[in-house]
Amino acid sequence: MTLKDKVIFISGSSRGIGLGIARIFAQNGAHVVLNGRKEIASDIIQELENYGVKVRVLLGDVSSFEETKRMIATIKDEFGRLDILVNNAGITRDQLLLRMSEEDFDDVYAINLKGTFNLTKHAIALMLKQKSGTIINITSVVGLAGNAGQVNYASSKAGIIGLTKATAKEVAARGITCNAIAPGYIKTEMTQQLSEKTKESIIQSIPARSIGTVDDIAQAALYLAQAKYVTGQVLSVNGGMYM
Repeated sequence: MTLKDKVIFISGSSRGIGLGIARIFAQNGAHVVLNGRKEIASDIIQELENYGVKVRVLLGDVSSFEETKRMIATIKDEFGRLDILVNNAGITRDQLLLRMSEEDFDDVYAINLKGTFNLTKHAIALMLKQKSGTIINITSVVGLAGNAGQVNYASSKAGIIGLTKATAKEVAARGITCNAIAPGYIKTEMTQQLSEKTKESIIQSIPARSIGTVDDIAQAALYLAQAKYVTGQVLSVNGGMYM
């Protein structure tokens, strides 16, 4: 399956994993719709346009049902279709359960899980009319294994797995796939802030003895976007740290 002239929308794509996915799809000829809550640097847009594709930026909060509806409607108006949706936007508010505030819990759920629901719901309406489409949800290794201090994050990511599987069953007969990618520890701005001692401890817990890269996740997304007989699956990209 060629990705040339396909339209991909990636939430939370101003940096990190989302931007890495945008790059690899632009390199493969897909028109890219970026998303964030703040302006995306012009040099990023120019970099992607240099691959000869169209690039659009839609600012908006994925936790808002109405804003996500507007974003999908804008994509339909400007491109006429949406071929690939990547639900990548996510936040953390780490704290031990006994110290975690209600706000910390609600904020993480609003972006991570409800944001995924919002965009998926609106995108599905368009994809059903097309009788084609691909949805890729970014979950996490902690959604599979849990992690102390991340009750909110881990449960929101586990919820994304359930959402992925249920959605896949609903839409498979209409030519739409829905899968998830569960990254392990990936080298991003967030993980680079960890102390060297912490990073070394993490590396020792990974059988591959290394932290993954953004490109590892982008390659997984590229595969799922072209795998028409794979749906309802969670693709773990974690160097073997959780099996």
